[in-house]
Amino acid sequence: MIRDLQPGDFGPWSALFGAYVDFYREEVPEEVARATFDRLVHRRDGMFSLVGEAESGEVVGMANALFHASTWTTGPACYLEDLFVAPAARGTGLARELIEAVASRAREAGAEKLYWHTQEFNGPARSLYDLVARRVSFVVYEREP
Repeated sequence: MIRDLQPGDFGPWSALFGAYVDFYREEVPEEVARATFDRLVHRRDGMFSLVGEAESGEVVGMANALFHASTWTTGPACYLEDLFVAPAARGTGLARELIEAVASRAREAGAEKLYWHTQEFNGPARSLYDLVARRVSFVVYEREP
């Protein structure tokens, strides 16, 4: 089952978010994770989160996204920033369900584009992404402000 992130979900959400950050070999300080959770659960700054539950009710997947204005469209764009499914729940179709649920929210909000990115080495996820979206040719650059 896919549902909105709730205030009582910090524990399971934090475990999933931490595993997601570890997968990408990054670090997010605890205070940033707590602030992120707060913005997601209260839908501030255009942010929202959906979680996937196993039949037992355990939260085993998350999709954190945000709406933002775009210079290329009149409506908002939706960026799927974080998508993660616990290893034990992989292969169940939950990642696809989370993507489709975010897409539904994007349509409801009048978004003209839903997009995300991943690492080249993330082969299993890219196999799914190739089925549900089209790959574009943009290369992402980052730097300190």
